[in-house]
Amino acid sequence: MRRADREITDKKAIEEFISKEKIIRIGFCDNGVVYIVPVNYGYSDDSGEYTFYFHGAVAGRKYELAKSAPSVGFEIDGNHELLGAETACGHSAKYMSVIGNGILSIIEGNDEKKAALELIMKQAAGRAGLEYDNNVLGRTAVFKLNVKKMSCKAK
Repeated sequence: MRRADREITDKKAIEEFISKEKIIRIGFCDNGVVYIVPVNYGYSDDSGEYTFYFHGAVAGRKYELAKSAPSVGFEIDGNHELLGAETACGHSAKYMSVIGNGILSIIEGNDEKKAALELIMKQAAGRAGLEYDNNVLGRTAVFKLNVKKMSCKAK
């Protein structure tokens, strides 16, 4: 990280930030072309080892890339505030972001899918304990991103 003075290492602050945001952007490399997709997410934190979950169709570019190019990057940003100035170049902004990389896999079993979807619903809708139709689960891809490296930055 170029601006070490902006790095956030406080695990509680990082957790608080990740817990309140709603969108994670997943970056794939598709034969030398970058493909970034924003998705709702849920997550788990096992003693600082983060795992992110998101869902989609059992078809399409995201699904195929998850199988063929599972090494991905990700980004979450928020806490945006424009810091105005009298001149155009004097403007700046406050923000916070988490950036990292990891390995993506597709969850196969319905029990693990339901557990991951519960985390997604908790994050996105603030509620859990919902019913999941097994027919719909069969048509739903649930992705698991095991984080290998992650950093947090704020201004």
